[in-house]
Amino acid sequence: MSVLVFAEMKGKEIHPVAFELLGKGEEISKELSIKLEAVVFGGDESTAQELIDYGAENVYLYEGEQESCKECLSSLATEIKPEIMLFGATKFGRALAPRIAASLNAGLTADCIDLRVEEKEFIQIRPAFTGNILAHIKTRSTPKLTTVRYRVMKPAEKRKREGRIIKKESSVDIKKSFPLVKREKIESIDIQNADIIVSGGRGLNSKEDFKMLEKLASLLGGVVGSSRPLVDDGWISKDHQVGFSGNTVKPRLYIAIGISGSSQHLAGMRNSEMIIAVNSDPSAPIFRYADYGIVGDLYEVVPKLIEGLEQKVS
Repeated sequence: MSVLVFAEMKGKEIHPVAFELLGKGEEISKELSIKLEAVVFGGDESTAQELIDYGAENVYLYEGEQESCKECLSSLATEIKPEIMLFGATKFGRALAPRIAASLNAGLTADCIDLRVEEKEFIQIRPAFTGNILAHIKTRSTPKLTTVRYRVMKPAEKRKREGRIIKKESSVDIKKSFPLVKREKIESIDIQNADIIVSGGRGLNSKEDFKMLEKLASLLGGVVGSSRPLVDDGWISKDHQVGFSGNTVKPRLYIAIGISGSSQHLAGMRNSEMIIAVNSDPSAPIFRYADYGIVGDLYEVVPKLIEGLEQKVS
């Protein structure tokens, strides 16, 4: 039995969420007295060794493309019979994990923010009712599949370790199974890794007003975020959404402009190192979490912030 971590690749690098999963996986494996293993697609032996250095005792290395991993993972799980399978709650992980669960007739708990062992029972913790409560979930079936949000857990400590690299052959020829029509680059942002985020909410009057936030974010060297209602209205893409049903972020600086601070939004950004809120309503919930608050009209406050930063730059 083991805790099996799916190490997602991001281009030629391991996605950082894998190191967080290995950190938590190491804790769980020790408490349950089982092995910690990892599986990776599209890497090489140096990739596998890096996973070992982060705590994996065994690494199953598939040199085929990551897109072929569903059938291979299902087959691997049937072969090695892991007790627990951990996936990052990334776009890829959120799409993959349910398919693996269905193929194994196993349970899946999605978007967890913590994992524990209590009386030798594996407990999965996730927000429920838009973040108003925390649900503690036990899965009866085996393996127990879990997706875990990025940047909510401490990464494993990297040090030189010894482990076993087990090379596996992909059972799927991705080129034959899924013929490539064309490659098209889609513009997106990596908001989860951003150090500075300037987010807009219902206080904005129109989607054109995001240009003002983009200007402020650009001067600060950050990116633009958004609350869910503006994404639902089509003002900005979902890549920018911060909150329970969007992205969990932990930047050095989070500026919430025209955001009241619903529990859904707070669930995605309350752990930011510093929070600055701009809102015309002095009783807005966001001020309870803000390190600095500005009560005022955002259409007066933001231009002054931009002006001050431009003067500083020049």
